[in-house]
Amino acid sequence: MTLAARGSTGSDVADRAAAGVARGVLLVVAVQAVALLVLAPRYGPHRDELYFTSAGQRLAWGYPDQPALTAALARLADLVAPHSVLTLRLPSVLASVAVTLLTAWFARTLGGSTAAQLLAAVVCAASVIVLALGHLLSTATFDMLAWTSVLALVTAALRADARRARWLWLAAGLVAGVGLNNKQAVAFLLVAMLVALAVLRESRPALRTPWPWLAALLATAMWVPNLVWQARHDWPVFALAADIRDEYGGVGGRIGYVAETLIMFSPLIAVVWLIGLVALLRRPQWRTVRPVAVTFLILAAWFLVVGGKGYYLAGAVPPLLAAGCVVLAERWRRRGIVAAGVVLVLSAAVAWPIFLPVLPAHAWAGTFYADAGEDQRETIGWPAYTDEIRAVVDGLSPQQRRTAVVFTQNYGEAGAAEWYDVGLPVFSGHNGWRNWGPPAAAATPVVVVGDIEADRYFTGCRVMARLDNHLDVDGEEQGLPVRLCAGPIGSWAEQWPRLVHYDA
Repeated sequence: MTLAARGSTGSDVADRAAAGVARGVLLVVAVQAVALLVLAPRYGPHRDELYFTSAGQRLAWGYPDQPALTAALARLADLVAPHSVLTLRLPSVLASVAVTLLTAWFARTLGGSTAAQLLAAVVCAASVIVLALGHLLSTATFDMLAWTSVLALVTAALRADARRARWLWLAAGLVAGVGLNNKQAVAFLLVAMLVALAVLRESRPALRTPWPWLAALLATAMWVPNLVWQARHDWPVFALAADIRDEYGGVGGRIGYVAETLIMFSPLIAVVWLIGLVALLRRPQWRTVRPVAVTFLILAAWFLVVGGKGYYLAGAVPPLLAAGCVVLAERWRRRGIVAAGVVLVLSAAVAWPIFLPVLPAHAWAGTFYADAGEDQRETIGWPAYTDEIRAVVDGLSPQQRRTAVVFTQNYGEAGAAEWYDVGLPVFSGHNGWRNWGPPAAAATPVVVVGDIEADRYFTGCRVMARLDNHLDVDGEEQGLPVRLCAGPIGSWAEQWPRLVHYDA
């Protein structure tokens, strides 16, 4: 009786501890979600979000610069609440929260204490990249979630019994297939993971079962429609990849890639996940999770060689971060862990205004943050820009407006002209927009927007206005001309091949 009572008491204590951890982690993600939801409507849509919304109105199995998923989510958001920035960004909020939950799960899987799991959740939730990607509808947001989810499912499969493992492998394949329909970079993750599983003695037996291969087959099958679309459009993904290599290649680009990798969560948080990386490689008790660390190293080396961006690796870092938090929690007492959490959060918080609209736009515009926040700058000014375009359109005669069109240099301008409705059909030659043109043969005159040598392609051009966000924010469109042109030189059919372009 006494032993039974003690056993029951021990079990009850464990259950209460687990429930306490769950409540703590849920509180963390609740705060994270509320913060992102409060910030979501501020400033305005990003140029990429405007593009995704336009793509969502023209659903296809792919686009030159990404597969279909993000555009489909933008279409769904527009159906639920047209032109609502909050609704548009809700899927990203949920994805960001899911990454935090998975980070806490990794800490638990590694045997982390209550403190370790809570520390992992807090640090992940507060990190710069997780919040930044949770703020915008972006392919990178769901790529991060797909990578972290696949790594979690494979880790669980390696630790499970044979019966459960098969379903976990298939779930990993399903998630990878969804991820491949968001961003092709998931393919690099799958290849790197296959290599990691093969080179490590502890994980090699898993490859002798059919389930990892069936998972890969499932992911590939789900990817086929996008591959067919790419093939039918002459593989524009390779042209865009070459553009990225040109921009981020060379010594300077590679130094930037390493720096971005180390600072994207925060420089101090990088110390934590590097500790976790080393621990995953060295600790015998973590050998079943070691493929996660080896996968990260393979991917980091690959993107260094070919010329990638640091945030490509964002989804591979949460397991390392969790491992680092477990190590810290083992070494320090509760007071030290709390202090570490506060310092790590503050190390990220100093960079929040670069990526998040925590300051009023007019106050943010005059700070260092505006100089550093390239993405944030591209969420400011679109209503003002489109007002100026609309004023030019309104100056046309009724006869001109029946056949006139707007042509823009890039997809952000085109998406804004549609989102805020300048009153004319919109066209552009940039990336996916090239497939939605050219205009009708009789489409004249042309309101030409942006950084384009208009006289090379159009006749009778006059500058009618200049774009101004009225905040003196140095965005990509600030100060660019809005021209009124009589029409294309020759015809649209002649000029369209010269107007289209792929740029990352």
